[in-house]
Amino acid sequence: MRKALLSLVIASAIAGCQQGEEPNKNTEQAATAAQAEAQAAQQPQVQEDQQQDETARLTEWFDAKFEEQLQFSPIQLSYLGRKEQYSKIDDMTKAADERELAWKKATVEEMKEQFDYDKLTAEGKESYDLWIQQYEQSKANQPFWDHSYFASELGGPEAQFPTFLINQHKVDTEQDMRDYITRIGGISTALGQLLERAQGSADKGIRPPQFAYDLAIERAQKVTTGQPFGEGDDAPLMADAKKKIAALKDAGTIDEATAKDLQAQAAKALTGEMKPSYDAYIAWLKEDRANADKEPRGVSNLPDGEKYYANRLAHYTTLPMTADEVHQLGLDEVARIRKEMEAIKDQVEFDGNLQEFFTYIRTDDKFYYPNTDEGRKEYLEEVEGYLADIEAKLPEYFGILPKAKLVVKRVEPFREVPGGAQHYSSGTPDGSRPGTYYVHMSDMSALSMADMETVTYHEGNPGHHMQISIAQELENIPQFRTQAHFTPYIEGWALYSEKLSKEMGQFKDPYRDFGRLTAEMWRAIRLVVDTGMHSKGWSQDQAVEYFLENSAIPEGAVRSEVRRYLTYPGQATSYKIGMLKIEELRSKAEKELGDQFDIRAFHDTVLGGGALPLPLLERRVNNWIDSVKS
Repeated sequence: MRKALLSLVIASAIAGCQQGEEPNKNTEQAATAAQAEAQAAQQPQVQEDQQQDETARLTEWFDAKFEEQLQFSPIQLSYLGRKEQYSKIDDMTKAADERELAWKKATVEEMKEQFDYDKLTAEGKESYDLWIQQYEQSKANQPFWDHSYFASELGGPEAQFPTFLINQHKVDTEQDMRDYITRIGGISTALGQLLERAQGSADKGIRPPQFAYDLAIERAQKVTTGQPFGEGDDAPLMADAKKKIAALKDAGTIDEATAKDLQAQAAKALTGEMKPSYDAYIAWLKEDRANADKEPRGVSNLPDGEKYYANRLAHYTTLPMTADEVHQLGLDEVARIRKEMEAIKDQVEFDGNLQEFFTYIRTDDKFYYPNTDEGRKEYLEEVEGYLADIEAKLPEYFGILPKAKLVVKRVEPFREVPGGAQHYSSGTPDGSRPGTYYVHMSDMSALSMADMETVTYHEGNPGHHMQISIAQELENIPQFRTQAHFTPYIEGWALYSEKLSKEMGQFKDPYRDFGRLTAEMWRAIRLVVDTGMHSKGWSQDQAVEYFLENSAIPEGAVRSEVRRYLTYPGQATSYKIGMLKIEELRSKAEKELGDQFDIRAFHDTVLGGGALPLPLLERRVNNWIDSVKS
């Protein structure tokens, strides 16, 4: 464009000269006008170049700051497949949290001083705003650090630390194994720090219900039972250490003598360092358990409990929604989904009302694999079949596809909970460790066949595995955005993926489609139950009863879910609210773009910026809509 306009100016000047030695007035005016037009045409390009330069400079700054931030967490470095600080465990003290929050504040101030927001591209402004949003969220949480429960239905440090070492600490060299052994001692220190914080919370009258104590005790005892702590089979970490040492020996990396020495050092670290910290943790749990509520109550009963719950809702929805608004939204969604469930009940010609249909699906043996190893194997094989089916269809709906592999496996025995929620653990950005879809399988009566297809798409593709893997693999955004975590985006996308999978041709069996509706109902019920217990004084039994009245979820899973909400306030509301926002944005795009709407481009827009708070996601989609229109 600039070359064409310049040629026009030159041509005008030549034409004028051909008329005589001195250009006439009209020719001079024409040349001046052309020059002005050329300069005006250049302005947008100049402005765009400036925006690109300023954004590139900001991205470089972000990447440097993200490297600084990662140094606060050796655990996070290991999750990313990196081996810096490989022998360390995070500092879990409140002082460490305060240092990191102060660092975040300083970076925000520095960013505002060094960069001109108006000179950034749309993507650069999004990154700028996101960095501030992450700090503001951390700052808003600070007054409630003591309100976080030390353990929940989903787990606690007593299980999370061993799980981290087993699954995230990769051993390729002798030094890696020595770092693993050192980290066993680090677990001891970290657990002691968290115990001290739990004791401080208890002194303020902040405790989880008694069942959380019981679960934590049970998990901690499983970690410290067996060799080298006592008789029996190897304890989980000893078995893992032996396995990794043996792999080094088989690979020729170490000899027999070194292998024996490493095993002895691992056993010594477990008994001499980790065991005392676990014993102290268990002893305090047993002692303080009597002070906890036998009948669980919501967090509004805690000191400043109402403010804390409002903080949790803001954190987990990223929207200014009150508990009453969330509760009413849940009631409305439950009523809507019940109508769709009635339609499927009629389709399969069930003779009875919806409540009876729930009972039928919840209790009939045809919907469950046997509670045997063979039944567990069949379940996992069917899950893998669903994943293979959906993977073949992904290119029709997505331009960006994940490179990382996905594996499905049973949860490790020491942290397995009957009826526990299935979940996903991300792989490394470089693909050296695959993403993992975990299934609790100790009680197969809590794993309905009607639900399994839905959960597979939620945890795997096109749900968590796809979204998180794509985020980690993005190269056109600052690195911190590839690891950003906003629950309503992440869980909202996974729930949206369940419904999208039906659009992609899955759920051919009406009972499996009813399972999809059951899962959506599950998330709608969460809005009602979570706010009911934490804001409206509902009891645990009230929450269970409401669940059973409105869904076909097995009772064991229901009771585990309700315990989860009691110990993880607000988190469960993120799923449905995130899904509804994504559906709202898609409907808007379809309406405004008409024939120009491209489902692949829409999905790539949603996934192409990493996890975002919902207001920033909405702005991102609106910018895309505007760009397509123009």
